[in-house]
Formats: sequence, C-alpha cells, structure tokens
Amino acid sequence: MSQSLSRALTILGALGEGPKSLEQLAAQLDVHKSTVLRLLRTMESERFVRHDADHRYVLASRFFELSNRALEQRDVRTLARPHLSALNAATGQTIHLAVYESPEAVYIDKLDAIQSVRMYSRVGRPAPLHCTAVGKVLIAGLPRSEWQPIAERIEYTKFTERTIDTPERYLAEVELVAAQGYAEDHEEHESFVNCIAVPIRDGTGAVAAAVSMSVPDMLLNHEQVLATLPQVRSAAEAISEELGWDPRREDR
Repeated sequence: MSQSLSRALTILGALGEGPKSLEQLAAQLDVHKSTVLRLLRTMESERFVRHDADHRYVLASRFFELSNRALEQRDVRTLARPHLSALNAATGQTIHLAVYESPEAVYIDKLDAIQSVRMYSRVGRPAPLHCTAVGKVLIAGLPRSEWQPIAERIEYTKFTERTIDTPERYLAEVELVAAQGYAEDHEEHESFVNCIAVPIRDGTGAVAAAVSMSVPDMLLNHEQVLATLPQVRSAAEAISEELGWDPRREDR
C-alpha cells in the first residue's frame, strides 16, 4: 500500500470518530501539517471530507454515498448463512430467515432440524403475518404509521385455536413485539409447534430480516423454547453487525 493511500485511510478512520483539526490529524499521523493539508485538499475536491468555519474536518457526502452503496450490495442471505448454520448446529432445531416483501413475509433460507421432525415451511413460501414469529417481527420493525393499514389488509386465517383473528389483537401483539424485541408463535400457525424470532438490522438500524427457531413441543415445551432466546438473539446480532449495524447506537 502506498504511503499516501495509507495516510488518507488513516485520516478517514480518524474523522469517523469525530471532527478533527489539521493539527490533530498531523499529530495522529506524525507528519508535517503541509503533508496532511495536501491530502485533505485532494479528498475535499472529491467530496470525501469537508471543513467547517473553524477549520475542523469532517466526513463529507461522497463518503456516505459509497457507504450506503456498500451496505445495499450486501446479501443478507449469504452473510447470514454461517451464523444460521452455527445456530442450527448448536440447537439442533429448525432455523428460518425471512424478509418482508410487501404485502407478505417470505422465507429466504431454512435449515432443517437435525432430528427427523420437519417443518411445513419452504424457502420462497410466504409466512403468514398474523401467526408467525418472523411475520410479527418484520411488521414491528416497520414505521408505526404502516401497522394499521397492514393489520386491516390481513386475512386472518384461523390455523389453530391460538391464531390471532382480529386487527385489534394483531396490533396489540405487534406493539408487544416492538417493546420486547422478539416475537413468539405459541402454537398459532401449526399445532404443537412453538417458535421465537428476532430482528436483523442493517447499517441504518432498520429491520432488514428476521431469524427464527421453530420446535415441536414433543422436543421442547414453550418455556424451553423461550430459554433459547439468547442464542437466537446472538445469531441475529452477529448477522446485523455484518450488515453494518452498530449495537452501541442503541445505548446512545
């Protein structure tokens, strides 16, 4: 790597931490201010950096354009697969990955349980929004202004006695999911099957997908499935970080 390129990358990294003066950047690079200024002027001409009235430098529009394009080009299914495989191996249970493609949620990946029990779901098949954990998580991740119209469009097919069957009940469920950060399907889509799902976030913090684990109650009961939530959440967070999400943002 050329010395100039190395220095330019160091400058971008430093500015990623916050505004910096010419003096601060020169000190960090341990070079004369004139050297740093030449680099900054080149980067400023290409809109990678800009300076304010106090001559403090910050990242500029071109940098963010490229960052957004890089995030858009990341394939959530490809990035998620190693983490889903690890979760499948650790739990032995069926793992799903789903995305929201209006007006429905769609399974885009699935790893079958290690045991002989197989789930009804298929890659490419829609997941009912009102009675699957992934469907609830994906809708809870949308702007609140979209919840009511979606709730009113749903056909509340009654799959089991536990299936949510009204817009009012569905909206209350979505509110709960948004508050607690995960969703359940407690024998709502298939009798004797429990499921939990957690959101996957992209670099902007938006919910890009959902990861879930489904288990027949002959293998694990409802409470035992809930006890695996930390494992499912850990997988979702690892995928989110690969998509550019910074978990520290939620603490700010």
